[in-house]
Amino acid sequence: MWTELIQEVRVAQMGVQILFGFLLTVVFTPKYADLSGTDQTIYIVTVVLGACATGALIGPVALHRLVSGRRIKAHAVRWASRLTLLGLALLLATTSCSLLLILRVATDDDYVPYLVTGVVFWYLLCWFGLPIWARYRHTTR
Repeated sequence: MWTELIQEVRVAQMGVQILFGFLLTVVFTPKYADLSGTDQTIYIVTVVLGACATGALIGPVALHRLVSGRRIKAHAVRWASRLTLLGLALLLATTSCSLLLILRVATDDDYVPYLVTGVVFWYLLCWFGLPIWARYRHTTR
């Protein structure tokens, strides 16, 4: 299970690191000074969420390196799995906040919160709903 988990984490790590890298550059653009106080707050929250997601999704690698050879692989897999799920939840929040900020800056329409809510629902369905349904529907008891 450890090998599969690390492969899964690699996919999520790539996404969160690219997103976080782009987020870090926003504050250095001229457009940042033009953002409203609310948008700057959304940006700061998004950067912090991105940093936390990055930490959680890199955590399993550090965990493996520090406990490798200590005969606690079953425990390490459980801890790494929990860190990965936490990282995915934080990535969901980071991506959602990023989308909210981008759409608030790109448009003044009142439908932005509804669109972001729809995307969050889609993420929840794809990342958690379907896997949980499949787990309970197709797991032998």
